[in-house]
Amino acid sequence: MSSQFLPITAKPPQASPPSSTTHHKTSQKIHIPDHIYSHPAALLLEHCTSIKQLHQIIPLVIKNGLYDEQLFQTKLISLLCNYGSLTEAAIIFDPIDDKLEGLYHTMLKGYAKNSSLDSALVFFNRMRSDNVMPVVYNFTYLLKLCGDSFDLRRGKQIHGQLITSGFAWDLFVMSGVVNMYSKCRVIGDAYKMFGRMPERDLVCWNTIISGFAQNGLAKVALELVRGMFEEGHRPDLVTIVSVLPAVADVKLLRAGEAIHGYVVRGGFDSFVNVSTALVDMYCKCGSVGTARVIFDAMGSRTVVTWNSMIDGYVQSDDPDEAMVLFKKMMDEGFQPTDVTIMEILHACADLGDLEQGKFVHKLVDDLKLNSNVSVMNSLISMYSKCKRIDIATKLFENLQNRTLVSWNAMILGYAQNGCVNKALNSFCEMQSRNIKPDSFTMVSVIPALAELSIPRQAKWIHGLVIRRHLHKNVFVMTALVDMYAKCGAIHTARKLFNMMGDRHTITWNAMIDSYGTHGLGKEALQLFEEMQKGIVKPNDVTFLCVLSACSHSGFVEEGRRYFSSMKKDYGLEPSMDHYGAMVDLLGRAGRLSEAWDFIQKMPVEPGITVYGAMLGACKIHKNVDLGEKAAYRLFELNPDEGGYHVLLANIYATASMWEKVAEVRKMMQKKGLQKTPGCSLVELRNEVHSFYSGSTSHPQSKKIYNFLETLVDRIKAAGYVPDTNSIHDVEDDVKEKLLNTHSEKLAIAFGILNTTPGTTIHVRKNLRVCGDCHSATKYISLVTGREIIVRDMHRFHHFKNGLCSCGDYW
Repeated sequence: MSSQFLPITAKPPQASPPSSTTHHKTSQKIHIPDHIYSHPAALLLEHCTSIKQLHQIIPLVIKNGLYDEQLFQTKLISLLCNYGSLTEAAIIFDPIDDKLEGLYHTMLKGYAKNSSLDSALVFFNRMRSDNVMPVVYNFTYLLKLCGDSFDLRRGKQIHGQLITSGFAWDLFVMSGVVNMYSKCRVIGDAYKMFGRMPERDLVCWNTIISGFAQNGLAKVALELVRGMFEEGHRPDLVTIVSVLPAVADVKLLRAGEAIHGYVVRGGFDSFVNVSTALVDMYCKCGSVGTARVIFDAMGSRTVVTWNSMIDGYVQSDDPDEAMVLFKKMMDEGFQPTDVTIMEILHACADLGDLEQGKFVHKLVDDLKLNSNVSVMNSLISMYSKCKRIDIATKLFENLQNRTLVSWNAMILGYAQNGCVNKALNSFCEMQSRNIKPDSFTMVSVIPALAELSIPRQAKWIHGLVIRRHLHKNVFVMTALVDMYAKCGAIHTARKLFNMMGDRHTITWNAMIDSYGTHGLGKEALQLFEEMQKGIVKPNDVTFLCVLSACSHSGFVEEGRRYFSSMKKDYGLEPSMDHYGAMVDLLGRAGRLSEAWDFIQKMPVEPGITVYGAMLGACKIHKNVDLGEKAAYRLFELNPDEGGYHVLLANIYATASMWEKVAEVRKMMQKKGLQKTPGCSLVELRNEVHSFYSGSTSHPQSKKIYNFLETLVDRIKAAGYVPDTNSIHDVEDDVKEKLLNTHSEKLAIAFGILNTTPGTTIHVRKNLRVCGDCHSATKYISLVTGREIIVRDMHRFHHFKNGLCSCGDYW
């Protein structure tokens, strides 16, 4: 236990009881005739169960002249306070001349349970001014209100008053003090009060244990349970239900299992709230199977039990089972709560199941939960992940009380759907409304900026992170590392990585992957070796990043070794992406037969990733036979993807098989498939300029094409030879002109024209850089003395002095 807490055996001398000489208002004993008790109105009040019934009885009391009788006044005030009608209670209370002390205590209880802390304290002060001595229960009500309101200042004032009133020795009220300090997040003070109690009963122990548990100190709470045993108290239902959620939050599975054993031995597992807490604990500790065994064995369940089990499946990445359980819950007649809806929308989002998502949306309307902002936020996220950003936007626009979570959901939705500018516009609008971004906002918007690859905006968002004091957040810093790398600033990314005091697996993954995409395979593998020596262990994504780095740099044997190590040393089963990375590694290195043999021997049925990597390798190395095999498998697996058809057509074109090229184009036309047009982006003075192959829509188009014509002459003189092999049916001079209209050439020409000599040109392209543009850009960097950084769909190319960082291996 932390040294800041007093030893649990510490017991100061017993406090003195209240002095008998204390002056307070004397209670008057009023003689009430027996016939008053037996009056019909008295009997009706005794059996009154609602405010509606009470309003029907009051006229009877008045009609029979009983309104001024203290018995009826006391009963009426008590019932009105219980039903929350404090104004009516005050109307009866205030005119009474000689008030019994009990009436004051009843009124204070009513204010404490049905009003604000301010109102309760106003009445408490009135009570003291009327010379009414407080009783223990007055303080417990007020302390609870202070705890619920997180009002530490006034909680301390009430604590002081109860001491001066002589109640420091009372276990009941001191449990209230401990509870108040715990809820106000000053658990150290709560423990001091606990340690000073002259004796402690089960309620006292439960209060302090619950306090530590609610403050996220599960280990201390468990140590207190041990101390509780040592003092001869055995944990009861309250103890168990208090400590299990804390165990779940910090994932102390072994401690949870020990508590489970105690629950079974003590027969507590028959209580639904205990079994529900166990289900929740096992789910949060990753033992969903054990949770399901407990869930299935329960004789009765509440909606909270169902919610816990459904959430367990969602959090363990098993949305299918979550959906099955949700339907079973509905079949058994349980009505979903807002928590259920949010959990199942998460499952729909993970599955990308739009139809189920729409069904749940209708359920939201039926249950009248469409005014619940949290539920609507979950709907926005679900539609975003199901690629219906239009519906998500409409829900967001119609949302009356948007929270920070609402904005975060919308910004992330735009970013996930490639609507980068809308994500950034929403981010700016959010700030204009004086809504301060948090770490989640930044983790959503930074990747959107990374997609634009604009260094200036990267620096702007980094500055905002620092101003918002979010630069200590590991997830925000990881996003910044990834963003700088994607903006071409790989050295800045590494500096940030080195500055981070806390690094998670995703941080290491981001830096390793960044080195890989920049063609710095050696640095990627060195960083991976460093990671293996530390306490942060690689996961399946780490190995995917490492294999990709090996592939981009041609490290075939290293890639083989790491692929083998993945399962052998870390027990990680390769996924389809890992198999695809291995095929890419072998294929890029020209080992096409080996790659094809690897595919045939895979223990699982090869998927799109695998055959896509094979087709890409066949395009690079001009292998028609294997390219055809890979392409036709892809046509079966994903018939609506035009990119595979284009790759096959390019393979045929390189081999001058023009009839085959025509066949593929005819096939595409028949299926209604189109080639994705090449698009390159370049930023200039905070404005992004887009260029499409052959387009003339840019205001400077004429100037760009004229400059490009001159530039091509200069690079030809330096040794550039246009690669026209992929173009046919036109004359050679036309072929060259077509090559010169490629989007990256237009973007580079624009960048050079509009910047000062020596300025680095940053270009972002949506497709793979073609061989001719790669060759041309090397020569452009040579004759202009410019560094040109091109980020294509797979990697970065840093062109400088006639060379590329990829070493012509991409």
